[in-house]
Amino acid sequence: MTDIQATEASGTFAAERASKPPFAGINWNWLGLLPFLIFVALFLVAPVLYLVNGAFQNAEGQYTLANIIALGSDNIVSSYSLSIRLSLVSAGIGALTGLLVAYAVILGGLPDWVRHAFTTFSGVASNFAGVPLAFAFIATLGRLGLVTLIFRDVFGVNIYAVGFNLFSFWGLALTYLYFQLPLMLLVVTPAMEGLKAEWREAAESLGASRAQYWRLVALPVLTPSVLGCFLLLFANAFGTLATVIALTGSSYSVVPIMLYNQIRGNVLYNPNLGYALALGMVVIMAVTNLLYLVLRNRAERWQK
Repeated sequence: MTDIQATEASGTFAAERASKPPFAGINWNWLGLLPFLIFVALFLVAPVLYLVNGAFQNAEGQYTLANIIALGSDNIVSSYSLSIRLSLVSAGIGALTGLLVAYAVILGGLPDWVRHAFTTFSGVASNFAGVPLAFAFIATLGRLGLVTLIFRDVFGVNIYAVGFNLFSFWGLALTYLYFQLPLMLLVVTPAMEGLKAEWREAAESLGASRAQYWRLVALPVLTPSVLGCFLLLFANAFGTLATVIALTGSSYSVVPIMLYNQIRGNVLYNPNLGYALALGMVVIMAVTNLLYLVLRNRAERWQK
């Protein structure tokens, strides 16, 4: 009797297995991720591996550490220093001003149409860079720019005579703010919206003033998000090339311009050193983005 039941059970299992369509146990949801994985492999992983391989080779294809050692030369160190300082300044000013604008727009009690207008403008301005941005600032704040002439002819103030120069370090930092500030506004908005009204009401019920609420509750909650946004702005400014080269030419030696000269230049042509420069940029960007992800995960704990 037992053998008959076992035979029937095995026959039923075989019939069910035969009735199932092939590949029924495969999760096809992963198929939608395939284009993204192909894109990452072709445009992120493969180029980085190519840079790593080229950075440790010479012109003859022999493996060497000369390119990595050359990164310690004075001109390359000064180039990295300039790029880092410019990125830190533009990211710091952009994060601070963007935070204040976000507070005014989101928590300042302004009409909804003002918020929508700022959000729409920020979405466009955060992606406005390169030659158009450089031309816009030259036409506005150049030596014969509109604002420069208004200050000179209407108010009698020559901004270039008192020390301002669009084609200097602080001029570049000011130009960067055009896309750094809107990006900060867009990225910090979810964190601002995550400040729950219950926290403010609880602080007020316990006798806390508005300043104490911001110092002891709101700012500690916002700090990971603000620091993460600062790192994102730093990475955004560090890799900028078109704006700098369109505004100042190749004379302002930030790392992207030095890299461009090594890859495409006629005098400083050394592609393998350019690969080493790019590898250094990749390392800095990777560390920056890793810290940003850590801070973002910490900030999301309060937003859930």
